Amino acid sequence: MNTKETKKSIIQAGHIAVEELIKVAKEPIVDTSDDVSADRLKNAAATKKLAIFDAFEILNRMEEEEAILEGKTKEDDKPKRSYSISPEKRSK
Repeated sequence: MNTKETKKSIIQAGHIAVEELIKVAKEPIVDTSDDVSADRLKNAAATKKLAIFDAFEILNRMEEEEAILEGKTKEDDKPKRSYSISPEKRSK
């Protein structure tokens, strides 16, 4: 398997990982019928946060790698901004 095929396989695995992290993030933090300690609630919330941030991190990296495989950079996808100053503002 060459490097390009390996990267494509990793990207496919990344999509699956993101789907699993989304499932974790969608689950209720705790079962409301249980008497929950503050520490347990805090740990459950931290786990959700970590799942969400990990999913975004994986998605960003997959986008970067897909762009590399396609031969373009992330900047190619961004709209170009003009930072020039209009003649009216320059004269002030």
